[in-house]
Amino acid sequence: VDHNSPYWYNNITLLYHKNRKKGVKMTTALIMGYSNFDLGVFNEKDIRLKIIKKAIRRDLESLAEEGINWLVFTGNLGFESWVLDVANEMKEEYGFNLATIFDFETHGENWNEANQLKLSQFKQVDFVKYAYPKYEHMGQLRDYQRFLLENTDLAYFFYDPENETKLKFMDTLMKNQEGYRIKRLTFEDLNELAEKFSEKYAFDLDFCLP
Repeated sequence: VDHNSPYWYNNITLLYHKNRKKGVKMTTALIMGYSNFDLGVFNEKDIRLKIIKKAIRRDLESLAEEGINWLVFTGNLGFESWVLDVANEMKEEYGFNLATIFDFETHGENWNEANQLKLSQFKQVDFVKYAYPKYEHMGQLRDYQRFLLENTDLAYFFYDPENETKLKFMDTLMKNQEGYRIKRLTFEDLNELAEKFSEKYAFDLDFCLP
């Protein structure tokens, strides 16, 4: 494996080798969840986003207490981007290291200007690699997804099986991965937070897919 190459998913092993030499225990969480399109959340001032980020901070604090020190992203908009925002705020205090393992180098190349800015934030983390230069066949995605699960300890996953999207496939893979743990954020969690929030500010708010 050419460790200087930005390509090929096996290069993530460099992340582990560097830290093992330093005697650092690698404890990693894969970050995945609904996109902003799934949720219909496009405005940074959307009150729902404030509540989602409040839940994210609570859950990241819990993960830090469990010893999680690496957060691994795949570079998608929505939940991943919001976790990245919160993790950057918490990074110094909680000692998080952040990694983005993109599926393809072409990931996000057709996104609009505002989303290109979010994409650039995924590239400004501690460790960045691409699985492949570009999409060629479905087998690449299958190998990439399996690799992510085999090289992380758990997933912090915003997904409710009762509200299916294309994430259903990853949900199934996670469940079938022996010994793999899923820390879920659900609509029920968010609605409980929203209820406390609405009591304070006297308005109704309900989380679900559009």
